[in-house]
Amino acid sequence: MAGSGKKMTLIGLTTLVTVNMMGSGIIMLPTSMAQLGAVSLLSWVVTAIGSMAIAYSFTQCGVYCSRSGGLSAYTEEAHAKSGFFLCSYLYFLSLAIANVAVAISAVGYMTAFMPWLGSSAMALCVGTIGLIWLTIVANFGGPAITGRIGAITVWGVIIPVAGLSVIGWFWFDPAVFSQAWNPNGLPIGEAIGKTIPLTLWAFLGMESAAQAFDAVENPKRNVPLACLFGTLGAAVVYVLSTTVIQGIVPNLELANASAPFALVYAKMFNPLIGTIIMVLAVMACVGSLLGWQFTLAQTAKMTADQGLFPQLFSKVSALNAPILGMLVCGVLQTAMALSTISPNASAQFSKLVSLAAVTNLIPYVTALTGLLAIMHKARVGPAVYSRNTLVLLVAVGYSLYALYACGMEAVLGGALVLAFGYLLYGFLAKRFIIEQARSERGAGYEG
Repeated sequence: MAGSGKKMTLIGLTTLVTVNMMGSGIIMLPTSMAQLGAVSLLSWVVTAIGSMAIAYSFTQCGVYCSRSGGLSAYTEEAHAKSGFFLCSYLYFLSLAIANVAVAISAVGYMTAFMPWLGSSAMALCVGTIGLIWLTIVANFGGPAITGRIGAITVWGVIIPVAGLSVIGWFWFDPAVFSQAWNPNGLPIGEAIGKTIPLTLWAFLGMESAAQAFDAVENPKRNVPLACLFGTLGAAVVYVLSTTVIQGIVPNLELANASAPFALVYAKMFNPLIGTIIMVLAVMACVGSLLGWQFTLAQTAKMTADQGLFPQLFSKVSALNAPILGMLVCGVLQTAMALSTISPNASAQFSKLVSLAAVTNLIPYVTALTGLLAIMHKARVGPAVYSRNTLVLLVAVGYSLYALYACGMEAVLGGALVLAFGYLLYGFLAKRFIIEQARSERGAGYEG
């Protein structure tokens, strides 16, 4: 009993999930969504339902599969070793793409202090690449400080965004919101589809409760509940904050803003408050990016430790930092920033978000379908199997719709990197065939 008191409660885990999801991904969304108008807010409903189904399915994977490896391990249960590799490979790429998008968000907010950064496409690109390398080099000191910085700075986004959800309604003007509803005259279905990648971006990380399975009181009850409540909590904050901002800032102004939350606070109070929000947002983005750079390199290291990535990713310094892996990740992110160069931070952000969503959704689908094999091995009862399969079908259905909504360019990019992943695995496959043959021979001798 004493030991259980030291474990995380349902409230603590729900808070953790909500914080993990909100992070820095929200700060450019109002500008990106304003390109289509307030009608895009309807996509939150679709994404919230799909995300809760995905999050719940992942927690069920964690309940019935105790293997380490997260999404990749769940994938391998149904799709063998190649599935593990491709899931890790795509998830690694999605994190790299997401890091570039977070860096662009930070640079977008920094233009208020350094206008040169917003003066041209090249200036924006230079700022983004500079921030990427700054956070990589800062990680050379090892993981001890990185986590602490991120845990503090993330509140620089959460407090202003959650605060706007509550106090912003005192400045809300229904006439401004009405004018912003559908300025492009798009059909409702098309408007929802075009913003699905953006709203999905905000929910990435919803599977994080499953990763804390061993540190939670009564995990079989609390992990699924925390996933659902955490996702629902984030959804409420997202919907309220992006709705209220559309009723305060005129749509055309919001659609061209490089720092939407700073802009709305400046309108609500004064430019000084807007500047403070801007500083908090930059701090949150830099802190978040610092943590995600380490997570990216650590993901590559764990995959390399299993012989699925080049061994250079496994090498660590005396301070336990995978420096060589970080340098390779930095080169990859630099190439991504250059390949998506745009004079508009919001346009570049949207392009990267769609590609990040595609490379994240494919591992989601493979891991979700792994639940069917996991439940079969665990011999779950018919009622549990039917319930989980129904939720799984909703989760996969949403994932497939979101893939379609990401657009031809992003899906084509995702297909190309997936095909390239199969080529990479082809060079690795013989290693596992040899290992399997040795294992079978050993079993034969024992017999």
